[in-house]
Amino acid sequence: MTRKLKVKKQPLAKPLMLNKKRGHTCLLASGMAALVLLMVVLYGTIGPQQASGSILRPGYVLRGSPLYQLDLSWPRKPELFSGQVFGVAVNQNAGVVLVFSTEGEFLMSWNTTTLEMPHGIFLADAASANPTVWITDVGNGPYGHSVKQYSPSGKLLQVLGAPGKAGSGMNPLQFDQPAEIFVHPSGEMYIMNRLIKLSKDHEVMWMHGEKGQGMAQFYIPHSVTVDDYHRVWVADRGNKRIQVFNSITGEWLGTWGSCFSEDAPTPSANPRQELNTNQISLLEAPPVGLIGQCRVVSVIQLAEEVKPHLVDLDLKTGALYVAEIGAQQAQKFTPFRLGGNFL
Repeated sequence: MTRKLKVKKQPLAKPLMLNKKRGHTCLLASGMAALVLLMVVLYGTIGPQQASGSILRPGYVLRGSPLYQLDLSWPRKPELFSGQVFGVAVNQNAGVVLVFSTEGEFLMSWNTTTLEMPHGIFLADAASANPTVWITDVGNGPYGHSVKQYSPSGKLLQVLGAPGKAGSGMNPLQFDQPAEIFVHPSGEMYIMNRLIKLSKDHEVMWMHGEKGQGMAQFYIPHSVTVDDYHRVWVADRGNKRIQVFNSITGEWLGTWGSCFSEDAPTPSANPRQELNTNQISLLEAPPVGLIGQCRVVSVIQLAEEVKPHLVDLDLKTGALYVAEIGAQQAQKFTPFRLGGNFL
């Protein structure tokens, strides 16, 4: 049974900026967090690598099958990062979330006093004439515990949740430090602090939210993405695992946990990152059927204290963008030439 949610619209405030300072959002979201596991699922055959060495630069080492190299030219103005960078999203048509182009040029930033502590960021309807930016706010002030939709220029369009009021209520809908949002092209949404699916009209379709270590239970669920095969991949941060669900029914499909430790089996095409080990790993995911056991294909070992937090993938070029809260920057990794299409 679905429940109609109340959506509150907030008045626009004066423009301001976004990075770890309160309210700063260059569309590389800032906020608070610790261990995070995020996956962007890749499919297809990866051809032979043409890597010339394993050292990308001091502190950046490739292990397993080297698929990516650090793009030292991106961004062109790294000094624009003034605090911890918590999230990054890719606009497939215009650049990286309207802040830097894919060539590394700074494009713009916008300021708003309607953000307490931005955390997750998602660009919806990127291919349309009217893309929008969704940002989760984990702050404890009057604008926190909510999910906000903005225009590309920073105009606040709507707010989901009850700003300033943490909770688990369903009508009106409440959040308690929502970590991330995924918006499907159909308009359906998947939002974390529990896993909740909303219709394009913001009706609850299904939800998993019980705290624990069992099947379909979470301890600090922190990131979510949906693949083309009706599977929802959830980073269950506190339990150091990924859980997978059917996007239509909400049915639990399986768990990956063995890859997420320092002595994990080696090598897989699913970027995910860990703050503990400062790694970005590519994991192999079957396109259909059971998810099976996780298998690591390639690992980028980052420098100590980099703390990669969230990633996004450019599906046109295969470029991987990483938000790093320890290094207080975002970086771009590009695929080695693979003798064919990356995806």
